[in-house]
Amino acid sequence: MNWGERWHAHAARSMEHPMFVPLYRTRARRRLLVAVGATGLLVIWADAIVSWYIAPSDTAVTVNFVLLTIALVCYLPSVTALNAATRGLASLPERRLDERQIAERLRAYTVANTLMRLILTVVTALVLAAMWGDGPAARVPGAAIALGLIAVWLTHYVLPLLVAGWRLPDPPPDDDPGDEQ
Repeated sequence: MNWGERWHAHAARSMEHPMFVPLYRTRARRRLLVAVGATGLLVIWADAIVSWYIAPSDTAVTVNFVLLTIALVCYLPSVTALNAATRGLASLPERRLDERQIAERLRAYTVANTLMRLILTVVTALVLAAMWGDGPAARVPGAAIALGLIAVWLTHYVLPLLVAGWRLPDPPPDDDPGDEQ
């Protein structure tokens, strides 16, 4: 077994860990996890915008570290729990998913693709509007470009997981053995 197969097997096993179950047991909790993960993404976008206006400066470096810390505190736990809730729907290779998961993955990717096109259209329009003419907004610091590219990449990467987590229904209730007669 090569290292890739070992990694995917380990990832699949780790998604079955019972420690995450209380975090995603209900649809409301999963949607809260999606909101927290999306908040982490929005903070990274805000960091790029703040960098555009105050970089380069010592204040910008401090603000960047604070905002990135907030983003990671929101993003990492929510994405980890959502990966467990969806059983790796957005992260495992297709051969490790069943037919229902593959169909849901396709739906999540389709919705995420549509959302990403909308996000890119809005961001492009805002950047072009901000850079129209001369002035300080027309000069974009390298930090803002780097953080903007990270925000775009991370949004593109995690959006299918957020969509899948939002759409995931509650499991059917367990059959009560006392009902059988």
